[in-house]
Amino acid sequence: MIPLIIITLIALGAYFLLRKKPGDLPAKDKQLSESYKTLLNEHVDYYQKLSDSDKARFETMIRNFLQYVRIEGVGIEVTELDRVLVAASGVIPIFGFHDWKYKNLTNVILYPDTFDQEFQFEGENRNILGMVGSGYMNGQMLLSRAALVKGFSSSSGKGNTAIHEFVHLLDKADGASDGIPESLMVHEYTVPWLKMMHQEMHRIETGKSDINPYALTNEAEFLAVAAEYFFEKPDQLQQKHPELYLQLSQIFGQDPAESAYYKYE
Repeated sequence: MIPLIIITLIALGAYFLLRKKPGDLPAKDKQLSESYKTLLNEHVDYYQKLSDSDKARFETMIRNFLQYVRIEGVGIEVTELDRVLVAASGVIPIFGFHDWKYKNLTNVILYPDTFDQEFQFEGENRNILGMVGSGYMNGQMLLSRAALVKGFSSSSGKGNTAIHEFVHLLDKADGASDGIPESLMVHEYTVPWLKMMHQEMHRIETGKSDINPYALTNEAEFLAVAAEYFFEKPDQLQQKHPELYLQLSQIFGQDPAESAYYKYE
């Protein structure tokens, strides 16, 4: 008869050999992870420029995002690419903040294309590409799939509708959509940021800025439009608007022109 101690040692050895190691993913999750990597490499320039370690963290943040945000389609079937692009749009603005979660978002609703104020995607007067819900729609984001895909295409220019809407969510996280995301900003940067916003808005008004005039709508739209530019064409923004670029780097804890992130303490 084999002594009990030997049986115990064999059992323990088998346990340590076969146990799930920290960081191991189930087969299905590994397959999804590889799928995400492929789609990110094919469609998301921001991800492509990251270091290997930052890419791994980006992928983890994508998986985490998709665990707490539901993505639904209206008139369309949601694809894996849709899910990855929505998640990437949400992760990009918060990549400088490891533990950030969108507590004010539960659902992203994709429409085939533009929609109207009544959330209809057929008929006339359809000119909305994306919006963050309020009132009874609180916690919802509505996005045009066409705009989502275009935002990650080579023809996107300085624009990205989905990133724009996620920046609105960040702005709104402190309870006010005012162009001052206090949940992210160090308090001492608030006054300089307000001053710079108004100075740049004046330049836009007088035709002396290449920032989309939609930024003149109000301070909240200025932040969202400037953030699109910051993440889509960081080199260009840094060259043409160095002070604005620096302020946005401080707000988002990132330096995308250098393909790196950093966290302001």
